Amino acid sequence: MENKGFRTCLTIGISVIVLAAVFLAGAGAGYFIPRLFQISTPTGPVNCPPCPETNLITPQTDSLGEVLQCPECPYIDPSGETPEEYTEIFAPFWETWNIVHEEFVDQPVDDIELMRGAIEGMLGALGDKHTSYMDPEEFTQASESLEGEYEGIGAWVDVTGDYVEIISPMKDSPAAKAGLQPNDKIIAIDGESMTGIPGDLVLQRILGPAGTDVNLTIQRDVETFEVTITRANIIVPTVEYEMLEDNIAYVALLNYGENSTEQLRNTFRDLFKDDPDGLIFDLRNNGGGYLNTAIQVVSEFIPSGVVMFEQYGDGETFTYNAIQGGLATKIPLVVLVNEGTASASEITAGAIQDLERAPLVGVTTYGKGSVQNWIPLENEAGGVRVTVARWLTPNGRQIAEQGLTPEYVVEMTEEDYTSGNDPQLEKAIEVLKEIIQENQ
Repeated sequence: MENKGFRTCLTIGISVIVLAAVFLAGAGAGYFIPRLFQISTPTGPVNCPPCPETNLITPQTDSLGEVLQCPECPYIDPSGETPEEYTEIFAPFWETWNIVHEEFVDQPVDDIELMRGAIEGMLGALGDKHTSYMDPEEFTQASESLEGEYEGIGAWVDVTGDYVEIISPMKDSPAAKAGLQPNDKIIAIDGESMTGIPGDLVLQRILGPAGTDVNLTIQRDVETFEVTITRANIIVPTVEYEMLEDNIAYVALLNYGENSTEQLRNTFRDLFKDDPDGLIFDLRNNGGGYLNTAIQVVSEFIPSGVVMFEQYGDGETFTYNAIQGGLATKIPLVVLVNEGTASASEITAGAIQDLERAPLVGVTTYGKGSVQNWIPLENEAGGVRVTVARWLTPNGRQIAEQGLTPEYVVEMTEEDYTSGNDPQLEKAIEVLKEIIQENQ
């Protein structure tokens, strides 16, 4: 049987990200809501829905008034009926639908918006911020490739909460230079409040042509402030590396895209020519990416065994094992993480921690440990993003909403960010030296 996990990808997440053409960060609604709308006519009940384009119910009739067929309208299956077992449950919905069409002051109402609102409300009732509805434009943008470039501010974001939240700014991006930090919330854009506006729509306001300015109102803990950022052409980064003092190799993986594993392996080949004594693997501010890439990346460090479990609502569990042939399975290792380490990067860090391959240094990670299926609705009506499974570390720990706590907790202060100090990296070097010495 084909593995469910490899038919899905991590969204910023994540699921979701400030990337035009990269990330924008239900089937039941597609089935039930557009179906039966029963009305009374002189000839009796007619199972025809109102046409969304005209808001009229105009079944074709013969000369005696007998209904021949219902009109064909977008998003509606005229032959569909509410399944018998759901008729009583959906009675209040259709009663409310009738009231809106008969009593609401501003007529005609927009049936497409009513339908979309009903789907959003149903998915919102699940209480899972990663399960949501996307209109056709949003769904198209969300389905684009993870690799590439775009015009914007250069930050990974989560669009699933009450406000768009920064997961992490990309290195040297306008967002980073403006001082944005993980967990910053964007509560207004150009002076307009974003309260109650879906995150995907807020995201479109943040994106824009290179060279133009956008004014963001940021909420950071109890502080609120404004920052003006000049948008730029952003090339999505993947790997950065260098040799540090004391013969220590440093590698930062910045996302889990289609080519990330290949670039990472090429990086190891280049660095390992110098025969480093140890390796610091930096997953800070890594907002995630594809699940298959996550398994490939963790396999670079783990020679064999279980690296992750994927658990579905019906109890079905898939086991992911390390792929043999990793290039960094023996070198002394320390992994850097922070609050911007999310989803795919948490899979990597969680396996490395559970299997005692290396300690983690930094602060507790973001806590995005679930699988979303992106399901297109019929007739190009958009799509739904539905959480279908959760990830567990090799020891059975749940990542979602909890994150990973490092063995060595080191905070970054506001002064550290502004001055360019990196106490987390300093601690990682210290810990790595101790590990190297123990192995000699």
